[in-house]
Amino acid sequence: MSSTELDRVGARIVACVRCPRLVAWRTEAASRAPERYAGQAYRSRPVPGFGDPRARIFVLGLATAAHGGNRTGRAFTGNPTATLLMRALHRAGLADRPASDHAGDGLRLHRTWLASAVRCAPPANRPTPAERDNCLPHLSAEVAALGDLRVIVCLGGFAWRAALHWAGVRPKPRFAHGGEHRLGSGPVLLGSYHPSPRNVHTGLLTEPMLDAVFAQARRLAGLT
Repeated sequence: MSSTELDRVGARIVACVRCPRLVAWRTEAASRAPERYAGQAYRSRPVPGFGDPRARIFVLGLATAAHGGNRTGRAFTGNPTATLLMRALHRAGLADRPASDHAGDGLRLHRTWLASAVRCAPPANRPTPAERDNCLPHLSAEVAALGDLRVIVCLGGFAWRAALHWAGVRPKPRFAHGGEHRLGSGPVLLGSYHPSPRNVHTGLLTEPMLDAVFAQARRLAGLT
């Protein structure tokens, strides 16, 4: 598939209004911007994936951040989780810089695609199962358009379960950091703890642990 097809998929995602609760919340979040973002325009629309159309690695998060992607309009951009993730991708040779600040910052990814299982910001960062399921066709469309895909790195248990639900896997293998599950003849699912500041500050996830996951992803993707 070409980048043109990914553009079409992205346009459909941005226009999505399937979840009334999320449509309302993404707008409300923008109206209550933290002081550090006061006066900034929020995109407040569903956020499509971002990255290299030749991606072999798909990094799948939980949901769009209320003051990250919901503000900037780009996945994993403009919040502390984006900072932690981008540093790791840069160290792994999958990003050309260690920061993802805003959509016009010039960031380029190498053989990598970023997106979240739920494309709108949910209240308390907790989407419902129905909201997750409403978003799965977007994941399916992006995966179909990424013809070189080999690995889906699932950041956290929610993303892991969403990917398994999308793939129709029964019974569902348990999530584990560094755990793998091959989807038949399709890509390998690879688990990682979510790179949230809380997980890093509590020691559940360290930067060397995140580096090890992306080294594992590179091997599975044939990029070593």
